[in-house]
Amino acid sequence: MDYKTVMVGLAQGRPNDACLRVAGDIAERFGARIIGVAASDIRPPMYFADGNFAQELLDEEAVAIEQRLSELEVEFRASVERRATSVEWRPARTLPVPHLLEQARAADIIVIGARSETLVDPSVAPDPSDLVMQAGRPIIVVPPTVQWLDLRSVLIAWKDVREARRAVFDALPILAAAREVTIAEIPERDGRREDALLHVADVAAWLRGHGVAANTVVPETASGVTEQLDRIAANVGAGAVIAGAYGHSRFREWVLGGVTRHLATESRRCAFLSR
Repeated sequence: MDYKTVMVGLAQGRPNDACLRVAGDIAERFGARIIGVAASDIRPPMYFADGNFAQELLDEEAVAIEQRLSELEVEFRASVERRATSVEWRPARTLPVPHLLEQARAADIIVIGARSETLVDPSVAPDPSDLVMQAGRPIIVVPPTVQWLDLRSVLIAWKDVREARRAVFDALPILAAAREVTIAEIPERDGRREDALLHVADVAAWLRGHGVAANTVVPETASGVTEQLDRIAANVGAGAVIAGAYGHSRFREWVLGGVTRHLATESRRCAFLSR
């Protein structure tokens, strides 16, 4: 299995260099095409207006949106045109998340820039947290400081649940391309380390069946899951972390678990997330 169509979501008003570089890396490595996606919606004015003046404001905003989308297309094509088998641009004047979720049907994998803000403007850029839980496709979240998709060492953040199994399966092309793979499980507070050791040994054996050799790590203690995963990633020099996306629906809004939220918003490494 390879990735044949890479989709990259571009944001307005922020650098897109990192996610474009990673999308290009994937396209070159797997001989894939790239679809660029961007959207923006008209934001309501911060004051009341009516009549012709209100319409003029809306028309001006619509023109500005079209101009920004055109600029993003130029940026997209200049970055990836020579790195993919073909490129396609899909803009829209609507909210970014619904537009990208709709386009996800055409992708094998989605590349998106990380967002660390507490308050997110939903009209100009897709929020990775929303996409991870709803896209139905694996997502690579790229921090702005990343220069390339570093596959010299990849860490699997294992937890013995469906989401992790799905993520490792979806990441098989990445894992096969990696020079070194490490599987780490942090023992549950009420669980036994022996169980975690059995889990990661089974995953390593499964990967061997797919031609992927992997090391295993299980810490002695269960405290500080996020901190321990970061420490292990640093110790093995991981350029990317593979993880299942965990969360639940509350009042129709997706709420991410702590590790998933950290990987989607705060990690300094590329995060491959799937559910």
